[in-house]
Amino acid sequence: MATETVKRRLAFQKSYSQEHGGWRRKSLIDDAKFETLSNLEFEKREKIHSKGDSISEEEDVFVNGDAIVTSDKSNKLTFGIILSLKDGSTNIGPIISLFENFRITIKHIETRKSRKSDAHSEVFLLCSGKKDGVTAATTNIQKHSKVSGVDIISESSPENKPEIWFPRHISELDKCTHLISKFEPELDLDHPGYTDKDYRDRRQKIADIAFDYKHGDPIPRVEYTQEDINTWGHVFRQLKKLFPTHACKIHRDIFQVLEDECGYTADNIPQLEDISNFLKRKTGFQLRPVSGLLTARDFLASLAFRVFQCTQYVRHGSKPDYTPEPDCIHELLGHVPMLADPGFAQFSQELGLNSLGASDEDIEKFATLYWFTIEFGLCKQGGQIRAYGAAVLSSYGELLHALGDTPERRAFDPVKTSLQEYTDQDLQPIFYVVESFEDMMDKMRNYAANIRRPYEVRYDPYTQTVQTLNNKDMLHSVTRDLRGELEYLERAIDRIQCLTMTGR
Repeated sequence: MATETVKRRLAFQKSYSQEHGGWRRKSLIDDAKFETLSNLEFEKREKIHSKGDSISEEEDVFVNGDAIVTSDKSNKLTFGIILSLKDGSTNIGPIISLFENFRITIKHIETRKSRKSDAHSEVFLLCSGKKDGVTAATTNIQKHSKVSGVDIISESSPENKPEIWFPRHISELDKCTHLISKFEPELDLDHPGYTDKDYRDRRQKIADIAFDYKHGDPIPRVEYTQEDINTWGHVFRQLKKLFPTHACKIHRDIFQVLEDECGYTADNIPQLEDISNFLKRKTGFQLRPVSGLLTARDFLASLAFRVFQCTQYVRHGSKPDYTPEPDCIHELLGHVPMLADPGFAQFSQELGLNSLGASDEDIEKFATLYWFTIEFGLCKQGGQIRAYGAAVLSSYGELLHALGDTPERRAFDPVKTSLQEYTDQDLQPIFYVVESFEDMMDKMRNYAANIRRPYEVRYDPYTQTVQTLNNKDMLHSVTRDLRGELEYLERAIDRIQCLTMTGR
């Protein structure tokens, strides 16, 4: 029963996913907040299911196939629809407008590659409206030439909260692909690529690489256009001028190595497979292609396995200094140099490990901490403030702003930082400054020790699995391994002391 419950929860989360806010982008923090809301809805529907599909006086029920959808006395429904599209490049705007004609409110939208033979892609819509509007809207949409199928779905769960699922082996990251459709070129009028069909088609092809990717596969190479390379080169040249005076020492040092060994030049966009192999040699981290923003829980879980979910597409060339979503310029120039440092890689992995099995409330807090450290963090070095956050290091404007006189800079305190509101629509008004990376890690470990979780977890790099430390046998096994490591360290210390005493 518990296994079935976990499956149902995962199915519901995959369909419900994250709120798009009118298809406008949001950050990992908002994604985490919506995860909390989706789980509350999940529990509510389970209560209905556990009572034999009965409902209260305040609720009504609408049945379509195997779907059970509840509504209130005003006959407003909350329901999910999956549209199967024949053509991957279809502009779904006209299709979406059909819902508006029947006064259906769309709360969330996300896309994925279809598993059906007669469809290229699928669009999930979380909507609310009246029963007759739902019936009329779906009937009309099924007649659309670009739509091969329309399914109304719903999921239920048990009344008792089950254990939160998380991947136990690195291969299970294949299941952590819950995409958030927020600020995509075919959906938002304000996206720089909205009117560029060639760009949208190219983005779709690159997205298909991520959809098809499985653990253990080599990352397919992307043939970038000259426009992509020009966009990359523009950002590369601007940032390289600022790095000596604005970037932290770790980033500067490793960026030089990337130029020497990995083809980091203004005229070449490095391939993810090559950079992933570089990271494996340096810190054991590896890259995994992703077609867009993931849910906060899935993204953080990947870090626990030293896997960084990385986009391959390039922002639209009409606005090279601005991107409404992460792209490979942000990933390669901002994240990769820091992930090649052993200490920073350890910090990133521990943040991911602490998120496994955490409550929705704590996921929100960890997402906020990620935002103000790994994305927008500043540090003290040599009496100066320097940037180490990837979102700062990959943006010319943000880098100048962060070290300028305008923003407020506060000392990093995980308890306070985890509750801080943020903005993703403009330059950051607040930055958090760490005394050192060692101090940052110590504070995060103390913070994580107070997180309520019925167990601790540990990553085994030999088997690439996460171990749950929740029984004596497991603790004895870990203790034995640690005792062996300590013996090696003690012998090494003794030999160094002997060499020192003998003057060698």
